[in-house]
Order: sequence, then C-alpha cells, then structure tokens
Amino acid sequence: MNKILAALLAVAMVAAFSTTPASAQRALGAAIAGGLIGGAIVGGAVAASQPAPVYVAPYPCRWVREGFYDAYGNYRYRRVQYCD
Repeated sequence: MNKILAALLAVAMVAAFSTTPASAQRALGAAIAGGLIGGAIVGGAVAASQPAPVYVAPYPCRWVREGFYDAYGNYRYRRVQYCD
C-alpha cells in the first residue's frame, strides 16, 4: 500500500509541475493544484486504512490514598492502585 501511495504521489507531482511554464504568475496555481491532489491521495489512503487497535483494560482501576505505619512507627500515606 505504501509503495502504491508513493508512486501515485510522485506521478501527481511530476504531472503538476511539468505541465506549467516557468512563470511566477502561474506558480501559485500549480502549488494549489499539487496540494489538493496530494491531499486527496493522502486523505484517501488514511481513510481506507484500518484503525489502530486500542487496548482497553478488562477491569477499571483507581488510585487510593492508604494510611500505614512505617518502620519507625510513624503514620504515613501512600498511593496504591486498586483494580476491581
């Protein structure tokens, strides 16, 4: 798919720039046409591609503050992740 896309893009660019004369007045039209053609090709390829797989956790997880006594007998808090 990527080789086909690159080939079509190259052909479109060569066709757009080889048919216009070397004049400063017509360069803007060629640039706009090339941009539209290239955008249509790239947009069509992106639209036709498959979406990337998305990982969804099978169960919800949450962060909870939990109190505990440390080694010196001080009461402290830490964040712990609980998954149901």
